[in-house]
Formats: sequence, structure tokens, C-alpha cells
Amino acid sequence: MKTSDILADAFGRISEGVHSALDGIDAQRLLARADPESNTIAWLIWHLTRVQDDHIADLLDTGQIWITAGWVDRFRLPFPPEDTGYGHSSDDVAQVVVSSPELLLGYFDEVSDRTAHFVSGLADDELDRIVDERWDPPVTLGVRLVSVLADDLQHAGQAAFLRGILDRENR
Repeated sequence: MKTSDILADAFGRISEGVHSALDGIDAQRLLARADPESNTIAWLIWHLTRVQDDHIADLLDTGQIWITAGWVDRFRLPFPPEDTGYGHSSDDVAQVVVSSPELLLGYFDEVSDRTAHFVSGLADDELDRIVDERWDPPVTLGVRLVSVLADDLQHAGQAAFLRGILDRENR
């Protein structure tokens, strides 16, 4: 198995988790919280997509789909276009208001497709390329991709967990 196959499989698992968390969900549950300070499913999916979009765009040296494909205008959130949700407060989380899962899925799927295309073409020797010298040690392409995977899988899991709690409460 090639590294690109492993990466494609791993990013595909994020997609499975996101689609599962959003399947058949209504607007009320998208914005519900387990407690007053927790994240919503809408925020979790938006944030994990923003992180992936931001980091993959940087690796490709291209614009973020959020901006170039007009998703920032469709979502109409009160944040600067480059905001990924990193460091958001509870009040910021509450401002990620999404009326349907289709909006989240449309953006996520477009970002996910670009990521899948990118990782499927990677050769093993490319993973050692330094992509960020602001850290000590500098960050390689491989480390950056694992970072995105770890963050996105955690948030997809959190969304699935919250969905389970909300579904149980609605029975």
C-alpha cells in the first residue's frame, strides 16, 4: 500500500463521519449544545472543514474554497473570511448559525474532493518537504497532513457523539 492510499483512506473516514453526523439532522439539532459552553454540530463541521480548506489551500499554494467558491457569502457568518474557528469563544460558536445540513455538506464535500485529489497524487518523498518554518522543528508536509487528519477526526467524532446525545433526547 502506498502512502497516498493510506492518506486517501484516512481523509475518506473524515467524510464518512461528517456525512453520518449530518444525515437527516434538522436545524434545531445542528445548533443544539450539550451544555451552554459546548460546541454545536454546525460549528464542529464548519470548523473542521475550514481547517482542512485553509491547510490544504496553503499546501497547494492556492486560494481557499471558502473564499474562491463563494461559500463565505453563502454562510454569511460574522467573521473575517480567513477565520477558521481556531480560538473561538462560546459566543463565537453561537454565531455559526446554519439552517440546513446541505449547506455544511456542500462546502465540506467540495473541500474533501480537493483534498482527496491532492493526497492521491502524492509520492512518498514529498512528505518530507518543509511546509512551515515557523515551528521548531519545521513542519513537513507529512506532519501537516497528520495534524489536519487528527484535528478533523476528533471534531467529526465530537459531532457524532453530540448527535447521539441529541437523538437519544428526541426519542
